[in-house]
This record gives sequence, structure tokens and C-alpha cells, in this order.
Amino acid sequence: MSTRSFDSAVDSCRPADADPVSLPATALESTAPEYLRDLKYELSEAGKVPAEVHLTVTFAEDCSFATQDVAEEVREYVRAASFLGAGRLAVTVESVADESKVEPALAAVQERARREGVTLSVDGPVTV
Repeated sequence: MSTRSFDSAVDSCRPADADPVSLPATALESTAPEYLRDLKYELSEAGKVPAEVHLTVTFAEDCSFATQDVAEEVREYVRAASFLGAGRLAVTVESVADESKVEPALAAVQERARREGVTLSVDGPVTV
């Protein structure tokens, strides 16, 4: 897809009277749509726009099932970020037991994030 098709939309952007905020995943009580809808409303009422959601994860076990469980948690926050209108999910990976299992799992999550309109950034001992 060409970025040229987005030029007119980007060029027509104007500043809004809203403060972009980064939401730590730990501050979210739930990723259920009902909760996220109410949170998005409350943020808007407070003049805030969720720009990113920040999540910290650990891939501590050298086990494919455990790796997929953590990847599923990241996917859940991709969905939450998309629902809230945040353009980015910033993931800090604290530790990794087996990079050869984690990198493909995060690559799949990154593809999901792209389809949801969310940029996935990963900081830590693995790359995507």
C-alpha cells in the first residue's frame, strides 16, 4: 500500500485540544470492550487521547505453550490499544528464556497489530 494515498489526510491534520497519554497496561482494570469503552469516554471527557499502551512482559519459560500464552496476552493488549484508538503498543520484554520461540511469536503479534492499525514496538533482549 502506498503512503502517497494518505498524503492528503496527513497534510490536513490540525492540532486538537487534547493531551496524548501513555496508558500503562497495569492501570487497565480489564481489556473487556465495556470497560475500554467507558475508559475511552472518561479519557475524552478529561481532554486526553490515548496515544499508546505500555505493557511489560516476561518470557521466562523455555516452553512453546508458555510462550504462546504470553504472546496471547500481548495480542489482547493490541486489541485493547486498537479499541482505545491508541496508535502504538509499546512492549518491554524483561527476560527471554528462548529467543528462537519468542521472536516468531512476537512477529505474528506484530502482523496482527498492523492489521489492527497499531504499531507494535518491542524493547528488550529480542527484536521483531
